[in-house]
Amino acid sequence: MAQVVSKEFVGSLVPVGATVMVGGFLKCGTPQGLIEAVIQSGAHDLTLIANDTCFPDSGRGRLIVEKRVKRALVSHIGTNPETGRQMQAGELHVELIPQGTLAERIRAGGAGLGGVLTPTGVGTVVEKDRRVIEVDGRRFLLETPIRADVALIYGTRVDRFGNVAFTGTTRNFNPVMATAADLVIVEADCLTPEPLDPDEVVIPGLFVDYIVVKEDQNA
Repeated sequence: MAQVVSKEFVGSLVPVGATVMVGGFLKCGTPQGLIEAVIQSGAHDLTLIANDTCFPDSGRGRLIVEKRVKRALVSHIGTNPETGRQMQAGELHVELIPQGTLAERIRAGGAGLGGVLTPTGVGTVVEKDRRVIEVDGRRFLLETPIRADVALIYGTRVDRFGNVAFTGTTRNFNPVMATAADLVIVEADCLTPEPLDPDEVVIPGLFVDYIVVKEDQNA
């Protein structure tokens, strides 16, 4: 069963130099409280795996502004000028990965696969750094799986077993990241007193190690 812990406790779970996945798309479906806990813990030299680096004053963007990230594997950085500044200054290594490719590499990491084949990037400069495999006359790039030490994810409603349900589009990257990290922490809008209906469950509790409830609700 997942353990309900304080936001402050989360900081001790993310060591210096850790590889950290953070769910969400910009502000939507982002575990803001967990990110704040990491900042308060003093963790640095992190490798960030996420869809984006959000905005300078919010979410993953604050990790960038506070210079806690040394390497970022993301799909876009355009909403956070500080990411671009640090990249140009040589302070931050950024690997830009097409969004679909990023999602599939994480899925492969969670499923224990050796990688995925994609036509995205074939015939471009990206191809120089990838293994090219031909299947039925078509050329594909082999993209290797991605895993993390810790995944910080969000859930709209979470029960005490760690089962997670979502509202609307807040799933953004959260379900797939929950499968691809050694330690998974979910920030819940609401901790339900009863188990979730199985039809509502998107992330089974077996993937979740710790639950942090938003501060406006008692655990």
